[in-house]
Amino acid sequence: MTELHMEDQMRNKRRRRNFFMLLAAMGPGITVMLADTDAGSIITAAQSGAQWGYKLILINLILVPMLYFVQELTTRLGITTGKGHGELIKEHMGKVWAWIAVIALFVSTIGALITEFSGMMGVGLLFGVSKWIMVPLVVACLILLSATGKYKTVERVAIVVGLFELVFIPAMFFAHPNYGHVVSSIFGHQPLNNSAYWLLISANVGAVIMPWMVFYQQGAVVDKKLTEKDMKFSRIDTAVGSLVTQLIVIVIIIAVAATIGKHNQNAPLNSIQEISDALTPFLGVMGGKIVFAIGISGAALIAAIVVSLAASWGFGELFNKPCSLNNTWREAPIFYAFYCGAMIVGGIIVLSGVPLVPLTLGVEVLNTLLLPLVLGFLLVLGWKALPKAYALKGWEKVILLFIYFVVCGLGVVTVYMTPQIHEFFRYIIGLL
Repeated sequence: MTELHMEDQMRNKRRRRNFFMLLAAMGPGITVMLADTDAGSIITAAQSGAQWGYKLILINLILVPMLYFVQELTTRLGITTGKGHGELIKEHMGKVWAWIAVIALFVSTIGALITEFSGMMGVGLLFGVSKWIMVPLVVACLILLSATGKYKTVERVAIVVGLFELVFIPAMFFAHPNYGHVVSSIFGHQPLNNSAYWLLISANVGAVIMPWMVFYQQGAVVDKKLTEKDMKFSRIDTAVGSLVTQLIVIVIIIAVAATIGKHNQNAPLNSIQEISDALTPFLGVMGGKIVFAIGISGAALIAAIVVSLAASWGFGELFNKPCSLNNTWREAPIFYAFYCGAMIVGGIIVLSGVPLVPLTLGVEVLNTLLLPLVLGFLLVLGWKALPKAYALKGWEKVILLFIYFVVCGLGVVTVYMTPQIHEFFRYIIGLL
């Protein structure tokens, strides 16, 4: 055997080893990013395309690297410390700040679950299934899934279900968009003096970077027992996920803009049924129903799993109790109690009757307003908790600070520009 042949064999072995290490490490990033394109994000994207055509694609392109840098820091913290987000906040900032972070997480979680179960309720109604059957059935199935006692099983099921969202890609091609018009709209005039446009900018940001994502991905890499040798592959996992989730959002905006936005720009989109009905002239009656049923179901189910787990990890870490999907219900009763409780509370609120699209936009705007707090905690941990070998470099700090001030600035501008938010705050002050 020649020396050259031996070197080739060694290279092939390294490639195979790296490939299998990549497969083993992938999962948390893909899962959280598919969950990021949840029912609320899909509805926000549909509303964006219907009202403003292709214009809001630009903000979603800008959000790709921002999403990556935020989520990469969560995985770096989880892998190098072996601790979840809530536990690190308690350790480095104290229990009071940990409580504040987990309460913000809980508010975001309940808001997300309401939109996910509303989405599933809408899917049921498309095919004549009562919400009193659909919502309890979904809640029961998701609770039973957690009983497997294995993180990897839940992750694999979540990814398979989440991949149903890719059905929106052929839907975009069936809509026959004018791609030249897509490009010119992206880089054309942006109506920045319009408060309705700012509301949807805020909703799109809140639909992409969500508080529960930080808690989930950090908890997931800990639960999956990833180590420092997996760091490179975890970053690839996060990068791929960041691209996939934004691709799906952009595809939905294009599909809706090329159909509803082109032919009936003021179409009311207050429910899943109305979005589906608006698309049926272009995709066919059954085609419109099936596309949205499959896509929304995948998005809503994976997001419901992820947001409930994020809250469970956060509360479990706060109370210093076992909090892992690798534990049984008997070994981690607090963890599973919060998981099941969040599901049940979200289901009850949805069954009480809520308008889906206005509520969804409100939840996404709320996420944007919570982000300065959530990202603030993340940045503090990035500065304080990382070991020296994995400490943030100067250019990474600059980028993360830029993202933080952009998000904070967006929240301030949105509050100033949006009358609906003024009315919401007046209502809350009136209650107090």
